[in-house]
Amino acid sequence: MSDAERAELLELYKVSVEMADRISARRGTANAFFVSVEAALATALAIFPPLNDAVPAAGVVAVAGVGVVLSGVWWLQLRSYRDLNSAKFRTIFAMEKRLVAQPFAHEWDELQKDKIQGWRGRYAELGFSERVVPWLFAILYVLLAIYSVVT
Repeated sequence: MSDAERAELLELYKVSVEMADRISARRGTANAFFVSVEAALATALAIFPPLNDAVPAAGVVAVAGVGVVLSGVWWLQLRSYRDLNSAKFRTIFAMEKRLVAQPFAHEWDELQKDKIQGWRGRYAELGFSERVVPWLFAILYVLLAIYSVVT
């Protein structure tokens, strides 16, 4: 590989790493937004109907339905971020094979070792736990809707 090709590869590598970092930052911002909206909506559903009999059960069910849809959109967005980051890191790993150092591939190998895996038997990725949260909100909305209809 010529010096010019090596310099170009290194520059593309830097851009790829920066883009992967930006995607992670955008995902964090999106999570903060969804948690805020979901928590406000769930709190309103949990507090206001018992305090105000003027809110019909159908209204609570409708708002809970919006919450379930919002949870679904959040989950789909998280899945999209995961897929996008997976593709970016496969690209970064492929580029690293042509570089002297391979920091991301090495880091991933280290995360797969037994001493980090712990009781789960594998590395617990943040993406897994964050994709559970929208489902928990959706379940909460369904339970609140059922409670409003039953009582």
